[in-house]
Amino acid sequence: MIDASRKKYTSSEILKFVIPSLIGIGFFMVPLKYNGEITIPIAIFSGWVQEWLSAYLPEIMTIIIVLTLLGTIIAKFFKPPFIEKSPFLRNLFDVPAIWFASRILGSIFAVITLFQIGPEPVWSETTGGLLLNDLLPILFSVFLFAGLFLPLLLNFGLLEFFGSLLTKIMRPVFRLPGRSSIDCVASWLGDGTIGVLLTSKQYEEGYYTKREAAIIGTTFSVVSITFSLVVISQVNLGHLFVPFYLTITAAGFVAAIISPRIPPLSRKPDTYYNGRDGGLDETIPKGHTPLSWGIFQAVEKAKGNQSVKTFFEQGAKNILDMWMGVAPIVMALGTLALILAEYTPVFKYLGMPFIPLLEFMQVPEAAVASETMIVGFADMFLPSVIGAGIESEMTRFVVAAVSVTQLIYMSEVGGLLLGSKIPVSLGDLILIFLQRTLITLPVIVLAAHIIF
Repeated sequence: MIDASRKKYTSSEILKFVIPSLIGIGFFMVPLKYNGEITIPIAIFSGWVQEWLSAYLPEIMTIIIVLTLLGTIIAKFFKPPFIEKSPFLRNLFDVPAIWFASRILGSIFAVITLFQIGPEPVWSETTGGLLLNDLLPILFSVFLFAGLFLPLLLNFGLLEFFGSLLTKIMRPVFRLPGRSSIDCVASWLGDGTIGVLLTSKQYEEGYYTKREAAIIGTTFSVVSITFSLVVISQVNLGHLFVPFYLTITAAGFVAAIISPRIPPLSRKPDTYYNGRDGGLDETIPKGHTPLSWGIFQAVEKAKGNQSVKTFFEQGAKNILDMWMGVAPIVMALGTLALILAEYTPVFKYLGMPFIPLLEFMQVPEAAVASETMIVGFADMFLPSVIGAGIESEMTRFVVAAVSVTQLIYMSEVGGLLLGSKIPVSLGDLILIFLQRTLITLPVIVLAAHIIF
């Protein structure tokens, strides 16, 4: 048990928290001007890799997707000890049946597309070819550096520091424990899946009620900086990353205030997991301020993460988790959705109710943009992939921003939520997805009119 009494730290101990955290913030959040565009260092690094390996990235991504499938087959049917004894490898390869199916489908689509064999609707430039040759190379390079440097943000006390500082904000504004700010920051800096996993675990341990867990899982498992960068790059507006991220932050904030106060989230009971007692003491220990308590927790966290070997091991695991966890699903669901979008009128019909709304808001090419409003429920990248061909920069900006703020993607966060103990149903997720779209759209369009 760590002594929570007020204590003095040496400059060396504080710097072990401050320096890695500042480096991480610099890599992920500090905008720079590069080749005439405003971007962030991670994007610059990933751009170099894309240029260097541009001729080989489709082949590399196909190999990664196929290896992921082979690893899953081995883990499920042969259960070798080296996988069974490794929590990381077991979580990576021993996945539920629906994700196993998506890895099979993703591998088939990747091989068909790479060699351009079989039915053309699968491998054409507007379906599988667009994903394998354009989107997946971006994912490869961005995930490479994002995964490697994420421990700078996650393992050296930054989450603990902000968690303490935001304790007095979360309860009155969002009706949530201050502890939930850590889930939000983890999602924001790392990945929405991190937020879902944190929330599910804390719900099972009795820190959150059913209502709180449902709100945090569907509202604060926000899209990471990394994914946001991929989305805005996909619509060729990478130079607008800073105003883009400010826009989705503002829209997400509005949704986070409204969504918990309306059904279905507002009707979730304030009872705990399996009916047991729970509760959370949010008081800051005597002798501490929010700042001093945040520093205390941050320094203690940093003191336990000083191994260079562990840092790079964690980074390598992050990279593999991102490459193997995301790429097969994007290839599978993305290709299917793009086939539906290109060769059927399904999304055109589903998006038609948005046409008058977009026209009322004076969004150019409203009919085309409307087709992207619903497809994001399948996967976050699809709206930006479909919307990349829209001529209007303003409309591409709106499409990309809405896709990021919708949050409930069945290829990632939505699937995780349904597979977790967090009390939300498929019907809840569909309704919340539509709510978030309608809430954030006016905020995003207003910002787009100001920017353009």
